[in-house]
Amino acid sequence: MDKNNLILEDVVAFLGKVQPFMSLDQAELESVARNLTIEFYPKGTVILKQGNAPSDSIRIIKKGGVKVSMASRQESDEIIIDYRSEGDSFGFLSLVSGELIRANFTAIDDTICYLLGKDMFLNLLESHRTFTEYFVKSHIVKYIDQASGELIDRNMFRGGSDRLLFTTHVEDIAVKSVVTTTGETPIREAARIMSEKQISSIIITDARDLPVGIITDRDLRKKVVAAGRNVTEPVKNIMSTSLIKVDAQDYCFEIVLKMIKHNIHHVIVVREGRLAGVVTNHDLMMLQGNSPLSLTKDIESQQTVAGLIPASKKINSIVGLMLKEGARASNITMVITEINDRLVRKVLELAEQRFGKPPTAYCWIVFGSEGRREQTFKTDQDNALIYADPSDGAQAEAQLKYFTELSAYVRDGLMMCGFPICPANNMASNPKWCQPLGTWKRYFTSWIDNPTPDALMNSVTIFDFRPLYGDYSLAESLREHLGALLKDQQVFLGHLANMAIHNAPPIGFLRSFVVEKSGEHKDQLNLKVKGLAPFVDVIRLFALEKGITQTSTLSRIETLKGMHTIVGEFAEDLEHAFELIMLLRIHHQYEQISTGRTPDNFIDPKRLGSLEKRLIKDAFHLIAKIQKLIIERYKSLIW
Repeated sequence: MDKNNLILEDVVAFLGKVQPFMSLDQAELESVARNLTIEFYPKGTVILKQGNAPSDSIRIIKKGGVKVSMASRQESDEIIIDYRSEGDSFGFLSLVSGELIRANFTAIDDTICYLLGKDMFLNLLESHRTFTEYFVKSHIVKYIDQASGELIDRNMFRGGSDRLLFTTHVEDIAVKSVVTTTGETPIREAARIMSEKQISSIIITDARDLPVGIITDRDLRKKVVAAGRNVTEPVKNIMSTSLIKVDAQDYCFEIVLKMIKHNIHHVIVVREGRLAGVVTNHDLMMLQGNSPLSLTKDIESQQTVAGLIPASKKINSIVGLMLKEGARASNITMVITEINDRLVRKVLELAEQRFGKPPTAYCWIVFGSEGRREQTFKTDQDNALIYADPSDGAQAEAQLKYFTELSAYVRDGLMMCGFPICPANNMASNPKWCQPLGTWKRYFTSWIDNPTPDALMNSVTIFDFRPLYGDYSLAESLREHLGALLKDQQVFLGHLANMAIHNAPPIGFLRSFVVEKSGEHKDQLNLKVKGLAPFVDVIRLFALEKGITQTSTLSRIETLKGMHTIVGEFAEDLEHAFELIMLLRIHHQYEQISTGRTPDNFIDPKRLGSLEKRLIKDAFHLIAKIQKLIIERYKSLIW
């Protein structure tokens, strides 16, 4: 290694402007400066190579820039992860974990780096909290995004072209020469333009040239031809005004999610609020043949529950696809939730076809992990049914017969599609959970007024409900009732606080993991009960305190940032920690499924890398810290 006599004052001045070195005092900066070496890398030099021995130094860029990338199994295929510039550092993950270098670090310009040796760097991490916080926080997001890369390589998942949905920006596939017209254009003229230009949609703009609507070939078929509408009418009479938009810099994954959720085939692309293009489902299918869109299209086309079974079996392959892409856990659960929702709705549609029109309005709700949109692979059925209060005895009898038959059909249909029944029988097929709105309101009132152990268990399970099918106003009425009940209910919230603090994170006095002591999973760590559940419980408590209507843990954290002092202080750390544990759980379960085993939530800590262990322990210590704050907050109600 080429060592140079460094000009101490210049080096100290440089470090004094670079995070986290700027937190050191003058004597410490001088000590670091004396221990630095310097290296020059011509443009194009691979400074650290993927798969090589661990780095023995942290490198701080003095001048130039570095590209961080990973090579797939197809050597010509490079995945760019990040760029580092002057003042940034690299080599942290490999240095602290002692594991092989996970990425290529290449000089994109002639680059000069200061090198700080491993021993002194680790001493700084141990002795200075700001160092630990900076490097863990600055790398944890990238780690969450990339952690799948290590796990994928370990299990030989990485593929080639499948990553396109998560690495291609919307603007790269959008049709940019968008055809527009005004709302006063006759329908006949708009149809002629679409036919002449051979396009499937036309954007309607206002006087400022901003998009205000869209008409598609499907609109022409359904709203004009089938309805016998006069083609001289203006297109504003048939355009869709609830425009679904994405930003040009979003990834194509975002479009897939919106198309699935809103059952549309065209999405408008904007850049800084201005129309920049349009993307169709055909564009996405051309980009990625084996996509979630093709699966949802398959689900929609089925006319029997038996026909849904092959489609439902493809959901696991979608998880595998997203793992290959290196997607975040939250991205995976969002897509899987939308697909599972579509499948459940289809079973309900088939049920209505079989039993006829329902006697009154009803709403199918889901709760638990399904209600929080945190499902990964198919978990137990957790659902219920709310129907309108009957007007008389005859209607009540008709409702009972119809909804009993419908809920049993849905239960059995979902079982056929791979969704096991709930061991606790928390399903709409249980008469207790298939009730009129008034009964549901009485349930909620009773649970809050008399918080017995059973009532509390019902509360933490069902209060995470969300509507999935039918008349959503019934669920909204129940949610409003819950919000009104919870005002000034400190005793009930105190009971929830007790539940939240008594599930302690699995960390012992010596910072070792607390594992199962006996049984089938002896010496293993339960990621669901001991890892995820404490996060879900404390965030649910805070959400109910503030009357937050969102049900997903991450959405609750985002909404609570500006409303709740504890969440406001720890929001970013909570989000990162939750994502990390979810990602480890998904990878663990997918590995089991891919080898023919039944997925569970138990991992062997010995199989984790040193960085994974460190980050998980940091996550557990975070939740322990928040549990202490809850004890202080509810000290008069904690027992």
